[in-house]
Amino acid sequence: MGNEQSYIPGIEIVQKAIEVSDYWSQHSAAIINPENITNLTVFIGELFVNGSLWVSQTPLEKNGKNIMIYRHPSIVKYISSWQKNSKFYLAVEEICPLSQELPKLNDLQISIGLYSILKALNFLHTNASVSHNNICTASIYVSKDGNWKLAGMEYLCKYNDLNCDYLTKTKSSRYSKSVDPNEDKFLQNKLNRKDFIDVYAFGVLVCEILKSKTDSDVPLLLPFLDFCKSDLQNPDISKRPTFKTILEHDFFNHDFIIIHSFLLELPLKNDTEKMHFFQNLTEKLLQFDEEVVASQLSGLLLSRLVLLNKSAQNSLLPSLLTPHDDEEEISTLIFSEKGFKKYVCPKLLDIFKVRDVEIRLLLLNYFPKYMHTFTKDELQSKILPELLVGIKDTNDHLVSMTLKTLANLVPILGSTIVVGGKRAKLFNDGRPTNTVRRSTRSIRTSIASSRAVQETDQISINSLATELNNINDLPERPRPDGEEGETSTEEVEPSVDEDVDNWEDWDINESLQNNNTVHETILNEEMSILDTEPSVILDSEVNVTNKSKLKIPDILELDIKNQMAAEEEGDFNFFQDMEPVIQKSNKFIIDDSKNEVSLETELCNKLAVNATDDENHTGWEEEDWD
Repeated sequence: MGNEQSYIPGIEIVQKAIEVSDYWSQHSAAIINPENITNLTVFIGELFVNGSLWVSQTPLEKNGKNIMIYRHPSIVKYISSWQKNSKFYLAVEEICPLSQELPKLNDLQISIGLYSILKALNFLHTNASVSHNNICTASIYVSKDGNWKLAGMEYLCKYNDLNCDYLTKTKSSRYSKSVDPNEDKFLQNKLNRKDFIDVYAFGVLVCEILKSKTDSDVPLLLPFLDFCKSDLQNPDISKRPTFKTILEHDFFNHDFIIIHSFLLELPLKNDTEKMHFFQNLTEKLLQFDEEVVASQLSGLLLSRLVLLNKSAQNSLLPSLLTPHDDEEEISTLIFSEKGFKKYVCPKLLDIFKVRDVEIRLLLLNYFPKYMHTFTKDELQSKILPELLVGIKDTNDHLVSMTLKTLANLVPILGSTIVVGGKRAKLFNDGRPTNTVRRSTRSIRTSIASSRAVQETDQISINSLATELNNINDLPERPRPDGEEGETSTEEVEPSVDEDVDNWEDWDINESLQNNNTVHETILNEEMSILDTEPSVILDSEVNVTNKSKLKIPDILELDIKNQMAAEEEGDFNFFQDMEPVIQKSNKFIIDDSKNEVSLETELCNKLAVNATDDENHTGWEEEDWD
């Protein structure tokens, strides 16, 4: 018990004492390692203390030994002990004296604390058959979760060692008000009951703590005070109730105390009891003050047993892990953002360190609902490293949920912090521009089929006007894939704008006023149009592309050119005063000596288009897309 080898590596003890007693001083401490920091409380005492009672062990050594042996949720948790430089060190969980916290507690918190101490005393007497012998405020501490913990066990002894001689030796050092004046007399009568000393001391403790309480939210507070004065301190010890009887008092049947007790004893409950308990828990918790629920129950509600319980996952966790706005007075959610940040967030940061698949999946499932309650530093330094561990796991579902959570962190921390590594701009903005584009190449798909070449003399003026309207309303040609980031956009737009300037102000109706002239021109000068139209269409294609390749037109293109030629004739009629008169082409005189075969061959030659190397006749190749 206590040696140099029990020393905790990396522990740092604050020199300033929190509290100083006759036998030791209480200090804050922390275990610092690369992964995290664990806060502790360290008691420091002398190795040698005068008195016949402390020959073999000092008070601090005996206190540490007893809290190490008798483990209970309401007893201070033992961590380690060691000796160094004629000093004895006892490390326990992080706690503070009740005397410092008592003024901050309300009546409900006090009643829960008394219930916890009562449970610890019942355990010591019923299960361990030992007597504490010094129940008072100085022997009670408050953990960081707000739970009361029993300590001060330097005077604890077994029932077999509880005698008049022992009580006489310790009487001067024990809390005088908690000492039963008749305890020696009762021991001499050799009564079977050995719990009367602690029962009396507990009654005194309750009266001291609740003496100033007159108006309380806790029902049956005043009747319980009378019970502690009259029954627990009854001069006749046979009439004093046992600790089990005290636990059954109506004062401890308060809903909040029942909830607290059930959560503490959750491992002892069966599945049916758990299911019924968690189904109604949210509604019950909403009836109490949020501060009390958060300070007293948040640790228990986030325990491993609760998180892994199916009934709790369905009924409790949705309202527990989702905070509501501070301005909402009525909500079905248990904690506000303020209370969530103060009490729940620190516990969640600790739970993220737990390498359990089911628990991690639960945290990730509700992460978008509570991630805004963490600070940016907490997200980056504490949560992000744990998430990066998750993506390396072999569980596909865990990896998938982790990646979704990382995506939620990108808007907060930035992609550089979340993703890391070298990054570059690999994608361009492919959204369409606001400029209206008209592509002349799309004309080919909106005019009549190839048969129109053979039936040009049958096209009416109304048909031509309809097709001209269709040409003006043609949709914009979509960009080719991969073209968004190239310079072809800037190259096309000037040509398009030029076409718009030349054509968009023209009125189709005005051209129709001279439809007779257009009709006559189309009928009488068909061959002339066919001779000149290739250059018209190819000029339009040059405006669309600066780079073009060789392309031999087919009969479909000739059809389109015929329609375009009609437009050109319509343009001529509109500007006939400004343009030179175009004479009609000479009529072809067909030699009767030529047979039908030679005539047909000649006409085909006239319709043919010579394939030259002129770049104006070329079309797009795949290389032009780059």
